[in-house]
Amino acid sequence: MEEKILVAVAWPYSSSYVHVGNVGGVYLPADIFARYQRLRGNDVLMVSGSDSHGTPITVKADEEGISPRQVFERYHQSFLDDFTKLGLTYDLFTHTDTENHHRVAQDIFLTLLENGYLFQKTTQQLYCENCHKFLPDRYVYGTCPHCGSEDARGDQCEACGHPLDAIELIDPICKLCGHRPVIRETEHFFLDLPALNERLLEWVQDKTYWRPNVYNFTLNYLKEGLQERPITRDIEWGIPVPVEGTCPAPQVQGYEGKSIYVWFEAVIGYLSASIEWARITGEPEKWKEWWYEPGRSFYFIAKDNIPFHSIIWPAILMGTERLYAEEGSLNLPYDVPSNEFLNLEGRKISGSRNWAVWLPDYLERYDPDPLRYYLTANAPESRDTDFSWADFWRRNNDELVATWGNLANRVLSFAYKNFDKRVPAPGQLDEIDQALLDKVEAAFDPIGQLLDGCKFKAALGEAMALAHEANRYLNEKSPWFQIKEDREATGTTIFVALRVIDSLKTLFYPFLPFSSQELHHFLGYDGDIMGQQYIETLQEDHGAHQALRYDGSGLEGEWAPSQLPAGQVLRKPKPLFKKLDESIVEEELARLGVGA
Repeated sequence: MEEKILVAVAWPYSSSYVHVGNVGGVYLPADIFARYQRLRGNDVLMVSGSDSHGTPITVKADEEGISPRQVFERYHQSFLDDFTKLGLTYDLFTHTDTENHHRVAQDIFLTLLENGYLFQKTTQQLYCENCHKFLPDRYVYGTCPHCGSEDARGDQCEACGHPLDAIELIDPICKLCGHRPVIRETEHFFLDLPALNERLLEWVQDKTYWRPNVYNFTLNYLKEGLQERPITRDIEWGIPVPVEGTCPAPQVQGYEGKSIYVWFEAVIGYLSASIEWARITGEPEKWKEWWYEPGRSFYFIAKDNIPFHSIIWPAILMGTERLYAEEGSLNLPYDVPSNEFLNLEGRKISGSRNWAVWLPDYLERYDPDPLRYYLTANAPESRDTDFSWADFWRRNNDELVATWGNLANRVLSFAYKNFDKRVPAPGQLDEIDQALLDKVEAAFDPIGQLLDGCKFKAALGEAMALAHEANRYLNEKSPWFQIKEDREATGTTIFVALRVIDSLKTLFYPFLPFSSQELHHFLGYDGDIMGQQYIETLQEDHGAHQALRYDGSGLEGEWAPSQLPAGQVLRKPKPLFKKLDESIVEEELARLGVGA
């Protein structure tokens, strides 16, 4: 039965390029999951976009002397280009500075206010007398009061993961000028998280299928008790706070020059992107099928975003009853599959220190599937892992090229040369033939269960183990010798091997879509198993913006073993993957400044 699956992917700050840690931790797992669910016949909606309002963007704008809009549009375009090349199948990748997102975020704000979950409060905030401005969270650094890290940001400590209020920092400094800020009073709206604490605690109790890092962190945080949290801030770049005239509460005045806090409105993007997607597809109410009707929603995020998606976003959803419907609440997250961190050559990735493998740089020199393979095989699903160029080179050559690519190429080349460019008709299958076909057929359910449970590393390992098994079968049968004595038996061997390769194409497809599409073509199929990505200009009332779209209509294939027919005409094959010279390791390390 078709199931509604929402794939909600963390919104990258459009203040820098994407690096391999972002890809392996968030964007790639989401795409693997979405591709698998579509093969299963489920109705998938995969949404995200660029976070246009984060303070890293205003920090970058201040550093470069340009506007925040110029910054976010530069990196948003890079995301569109790079995600297309990497094969990320967003039904919509938009951004948070659209009219639609502003409207939805303000609707959420007003509904929470009407439902009694927002209140105004005069609070103390850090103010830089040298810069003459209140300091947004990312403009303040200091010592974390929880773990003692001396490099904690004003919104969150990266070392221990605790969300912070900048005023909690010990010995804070202004990022802009290095002066120590002072404390001043300012008025803001707060989200009444304590009022929702018990509901959240009850809701999360049965989420034992979550990854342990997510479940334990969330449960412990709720048991400690939530604190009220400001959702507006003193900064003009962002979504304006609804003021008198648009707000049912007449007391909401004097908020000019303030905006809705980015941590609050960015998570709303999953909903606003779904609404935007429905509008541009010509069915403006269709988004409700994923948000009100039964289904499962999966939020793919980084480790440092756990509390915002396992606690704060569910709290917002709980507080917005009767938002777009007279009865019923918006669906809460089913799963929040967060990864740990991917390091680089033994050190933590740092964009500010340029210690990263940037996605645009990678895609200039290498194909996308080897990166997709390596980041999955080396995924930090349960612990931090390390990206190593030497390991990338080894896995590409030993696993992609020598194991899987070589298997596909030598069988196809042999069949193309010796069996009139067709799939040979099989004779009687012996025990070895049948055992291999049975083993591959039986693998679809357990590998599918691993993918459905977001255990992508294990699923890929099982698929590669089958490729090893097929290589052993081929070596045992030795069709290159067999054909000299028994052509019919050789035809059976090659038929079995082609069926196995066709099945492996499907099993590898969520991970390796580009090479799987090539293999699909070599095997004689005419259809498309990848779908079409494209960048589209979307019109709104007061302007236009670009977004990444995906069209998966008319795709061939399903999550099932091969039914490749005898006699199907093959196309001339070529290697699926490129063997890399060992010199790339030294070259890439030199780009990082290692050993230079």
